[in-house]
Amino acid sequence: MATQETTRKITISLPEELVEFADARARAWNTSRSRVIGLALSAVKTKEEEMLAADGYRFYAREASEFADVVLEAVAEAWTDDWSIVNIRSSYSP
Repeated sequence: MATQETTRKITISLPEELVEFADARARAWNTSRSRVIGLALSAVKTKEEEMLAADGYRFYAREASEFADVVLEAVAEAWTDDWSIVNIRSSYSP
């Protein structure tokens, strides 16, 4: 079953230059001005969501890296004298 997107009519004010640009895009893409503006807003929304996701991935990667450092230190303390943290870190490849 296909889902139908809900739309809502709004009134916006834009600089003439942007209206002309939207109209030119609409003609070139054989679509409406509303569709062009909707696509532009959708692209901005997607970019923002991607940036937020990237920030989250960076946060958790940093957190995981810090945890790995703590674990490596703990493991190094448990090893015999033949194994040092330097040996463990040199064989660890993130």
